[in-house]
Parts: sequence; structure tokens; C-alpha cells
Amino acid sequence: MRDYFTPGEVAERFDLTLDTLRYYEREGLLRRVDRAPSGHRRYRADDVELLGLIRCLRDTDMPIARLREFAELVQAGDHTVHDRLDVLQRHQDRLDQRIAELRANQAAIQHKIDYYVGVLADNAPRPVEETS
Repeated sequence: MRDYFTPGEVAERFDLTLDTLRYYEREGLLRRVDRAPSGHRRYRADDVELLGLIRCLRDTDMPIARLREFAELVQAGDHTVHDRLDVLQRHQDRLDQRIAELRANQAAIQHKIDYYVGVLADNAPRPVEETS
């Protein structure tokens, strides 16, 4: 992996806008971004790696405040590994619960689909039988 990435490269890699990337910076999800000698922002490889995990957590509905907590723990160093693990395990538990809720809802929807398919089948016109 390269040492530095431009904002455009990072935004493209994670399919987000430059505004979203700046928002993540403002919210403290990424440490202070380095600047190239030209003054342009650039991201270190470890920033990009953290952003990958942040996107995963955000895509699974982790709130920004909890994301910030996690990012601060990462930035604080290896002595926070236990706390990071706790944050991730709590999120995993919430995610497991949400998946179970979604599966129950999916089953209810499937039941209704099956019912409506049956109604349509019962109401379908019958072919006319020939009589001699």
C-alpha cells in the first residue's frame, strides 16, 4: 500500500463524496490530515485503513458518536485494544438483534406475498371446457 492518498482517491475508493470525507474529518473520525508541501490534503495509509472500517460500521448503522469514540480509541494507541473490542462486540450484538428483527419482518412479508399469490390464483379465469 502507498504511503499517501489524495482526497479524490480516498473518496473514490470508498464511494463517498469529498463533502462526506470532510465531514468525517470534522467529526473527529480521522486524525488531523497531513498536508503535502503544496498544501493539498493527503491521507496516510493507516487513515485509509481506518476509514474502511468506519465505512463498514457506518453502513451497519453505528451512530456517529460511537464511531467517534471508536476512532478516538484507535488514535489513542494499542493500550485501548480491549476498549475497541468492547465497542465492536456491543455493535455486533445490536447488529445481530437488528438482523433477527429484519428476518422476522421478511417472514411476515413473505407470508403476505404467498397469501396474495394464492388469492390471484383462486380468482384467475378458468379455461372454458368444451362440451359435446
